[in-house]
Amino acid sequence: MSPTRRFRGPFARWPRVSDAVLAAVLLLTAVFTTEGPNDSWVLRSITEVPPVALAVYVVAGAVFYLRRREPVAVLGVAVAGWALALAAADSNLGLVTLFALYSVGRYAANNRQGLAGVAAAIAVLVVDGLVLSTPWSATGFGVVFMFVVWYIGRRLRLREERAVQRRRQKADEARRIVAEERTHIARELHDVVAHQVSMMTVQAGAAQAVAAADPERAREAMAAVEQAGRQALDELRHLLGVLRPETERDGLGPQPGLADLPRLVAQLRAAGLEIEITDGLRTPVPIRLQLSAYRIIQEALTNVLKHCGPGTRTEVHLREEGTAITIEVLDHAPPAPARPRTPGHGIIGMRERATLLGGSLETGPRPEGGFRVLARLPLTGEPA
Repeated sequence: MSPTRRFRGPFARWPRVSDAVLAAVLLLTAVFTTEGPNDSWVLRSITEVPPVALAVYVVAGAVFYLRRREPVAVLGVAVAGWALALAAADSNLGLVTLFALYSVGRYAANNRQGLAGVAAAIAVLVVDGLVLSTPWSATGFGVVFMFVVWYIGRRLRLREERAVQRRRQKADEARRIVAEERTHIARELHDVVAHQVSMMTVQAGAAQAVAAADPERAREAMAAVEQAGRQALDELRHLLGVLRPETERDGLGPQPGLADLPRLVAQLRAAGLEIEITDGLRTPVPIRLQLSAYRIIQEALTNVLKHCGPGTRTEVHLREEGTAITIEVLDHAPPAPARPRTPGHGIIGMRERATLLGGSLETGPRPEGGFRVLARLPLTGEPA
């Protein structure tokens, strides 16, 4: 079993069946056992149980099945039944009350009602001790034990609520990061398309200016316009479904691509990384793919510098695999258990970029030490 998987007992796996079995066991215990000499417990026949007490035990046992949905009501029935059974000189609902107290702490949302139930149970316990002439030390122990049982249930509920809140916050944070990354990608793609349209405008103006004097040159300019238009339409198709809020653009120029990798590598080498890059790409890569590939490599190398520090030997491999390109970034940092890398904003952003292009991203530590980032981006991928 994976160490991250929590053990789930029968009360978590089969809650209804477990509660029914527990209610039956408590009912049988209350009916067929009684306190004997020297604080012992002995079996008895059902004919020895007073009719009023038997009716109370049956009702309390049946209601106990609802301990998760109506814990306060179940405790109220148990405490009231205990008081009635005590009047019939047969008080055997102490064990049922203990389980009901735990259920109130564990499942009741209203803390005040839970404390009121604890107080009522303690009051009946004190009366029971007076009726049966129980030593005050034993009664005091029972009072403390009841409170501890309720408190344990309450602590478990609070711990579960905190765990649920942490999971919700983590999910909200992941959604926020994805939304921010989609916005960033949309802005970059918008700039790419705007750059292509600007080129089309310039080429069309040039063609119009030389159309009469140099028709051949005008045709070349119009062919360039057609090519740029096709590329712009292709980028726009990939922009559909990506929401971009109204924000100011950071710049008007084209976004970086694979041709800008040497400059990126030079910058990181100046920061202290030892980078070896292998470029096995032969097929022309679309601009939108170049942009995402560049950002993935940039983020992966930045993470190496941040987590491993200067002097770390790093490899960047670009390969073609059928109709996709593969980006692999490996660092050769020594194993360091104290330096875990949990999925942060950077990894979530890289995965989102790959997913939007119909690709995938794999990250994780290497057995021989270091970390590996592997992205597969289809050349003709569709947005997710």
